[in-house]
Amino acid sequence: MQFTDILVKNNIIDPEILSEARSLAEEKGISIESMLKARGVSQEQIEAAKSEAGGVPFRKIKGKKIAFNILKQIPEEAVRHYRFLPLEVNEGVLEMGMVNPQDIEAREALQFIVSKLNMPFKIFAISEDDFRKGVEGYKGLTGEVSKMLGELESALLDTDEGVPKEIFQSENKFVEEAPVTKMVGVILKHAVAGNASDIHIEPMSDKLKVRFRVQGELHTSLILPLSVHEAIVSRIKIITNMKIDEKRKPQDGRFGVVIENRPIDFRVSTFPTHFGEKVVIRILDKEKGVKSLDELGFTEYNINAIRESLRKPYGLILLTGPTGSGKTTTLYAMLQELDREKNNVISLEDPVEYSIDGISQSQVMPEIGYTFANGLRSILRQDPDMIMVGEIRDKETAALAIQAALTGHLVFSTLHTNNAIGVVPRLVDMDIDPFLIASTLELSIAQRLVRDLCPDSRKALPVKGEVKQRIDDVIASFPEKAKKDLKIPENVYQGIPSATCPQGARGRIGIFEVLKKTPQLENIILSNPIEPEIFKEARRQGMLTMKEDALMKIFQGAVGLEEINRL
Repeated sequence: MQFTDILVKNNIIDPEILSEARSLAEEKGISIESMLKARGVSQEQIEAAKSEAGGVPFRKIKGKKIAFNILKQIPEEAVRHYRFLPLEVNEGVLEMGMVNPQDIEAREALQFIVSKLNMPFKIFAISEDDFRKGVEGYKGLTGEVSKMLGELESALLDTDEGVPKEIFQSENKFVEEAPVTKMVGVILKHAVAGNASDIHIEPMSDKLKVRFRVQGELHTSLILPLSVHEAIVSRIKIITNMKIDEKRKPQDGRFGVVIENRPIDFRVSTFPTHFGEKVVIRILDKEKGVKSLDELGFTEYNINAIRESLRKPYGLILLTGPTGSGKTTTLYAMLQELDREKNNVISLEDPVEYSIDGISQSQVMPEIGYTFANGLRSILRQDPDMIMVGEIRDKETAALAIQAALTGHLVFSTLHTNNAIGVVPRLVDMDIDPFLIASTLELSIAQRLVRDLCPDSRKALPVKGEVKQRIDDVIASFPEKAKKDLKIPENVYQGIPSATCPQGARGRIGIFEVLKKTPQLENIILSNPIEPEIFKEARRQGMLTMKEDALMKIFQGAVGLEEINRL
């Protein structure tokens, strides 16, 4: 029974007036409580009705601010969706307020969430107004930064080209208590806590926008006054040892901090724009960084092809994909499969993202002439067995990598092409002779990242009608070898928000296409190395495209059907 039914039963409001109030509330997008108050129902009568309907006592927050460490016990998305709110922890019991305590679905969700906390809970009825005010406390990032804005903007009155003088001490050390320092720290902390992979700090014409990339998508997390832009950029430049007064050309740097008792590395890039310098910070969490090949989402066919190539004494293995598609993670996973005790494994990286035991990892520094090409020449004098070159960016590096593979080394690197079959034409375009490519290229892998479904946050979609048509369109192009073993399930899934997984997905998983060396492929490279001919050989091998690999993961329930549209 709804609390409005209690009001009718107790003759506090006429059913027709209630119906009219409910229609107006929906039409105007305001709460039914506000509409009832406008028609003479008192707050006390609403409270008593809620308490009776839900069988729980009523709690008034009375403008009391709920501590953020209490709010963070329950995900904000679940709070907004189910309209419940953590109030406080009293003698080990979590006290929860509910706008509609008679909502069975919300109670079940609450029971599930709190069971993960190993904490008993008690429910109270609360008003719409108290719920709305309480939810404001979830604006943790905005709230914490807002406290510092007034202090920082005051400091900006005493400036030197937009940078507060107070932020420097002797020997250019930053004052750790300066508000801009705290602000940058809060942004970093919330980005890490929110599992962001990148932070974008972008000056606009009239504001400063801070965006976090989460699961591959950018979300605006903070809007700041443009007046704080110079101070924030200067702070970041100081901790990365960049030149503060150089604003005309891009700079790169990195720094590391400990957040919540774990070391986090940040890779920083600045870029001059029309409205000022943009800063992008890549977050490198060492605890999440290095994975095994089995964790990346390869099919059995693909992982067998990779491991077969890793056993070769020499050759070239190339990965391709856009920035942020997980190429470095895949490279590191392959390096971990090597026998690093019996072999000398050396890498050239820009930058070194994660350290791996048993590998001599080196950071290139183009500003002093230490490029991939020059570094590769030096590596060959270090008696290597396996070499990892972070990226083939130019013809010189490509030629050196090919020569290293020809002279008895297993070489790993990345290249920018759209797919696995595009690797061969790209190398030809870089003036590598086809006979050298045919002799050395062992494997090419293309990859992208798609969202990984939470097992308890997905909705079943029967494979019929429009869903079946979309699936059939992809299956139509499958190689015959793959079609024979294909089993189409009765249902596929799409991600939906839930109490435990508010975004409907948690993390990302790789989708791949793997092209391996065969005598037929060698002949094509020597005679006619164009994409259509290479694609025919790829199909003969049984290679699945990335879109088809995604469909296989959709059939397994690991990926939502909506990811097909992203590809």
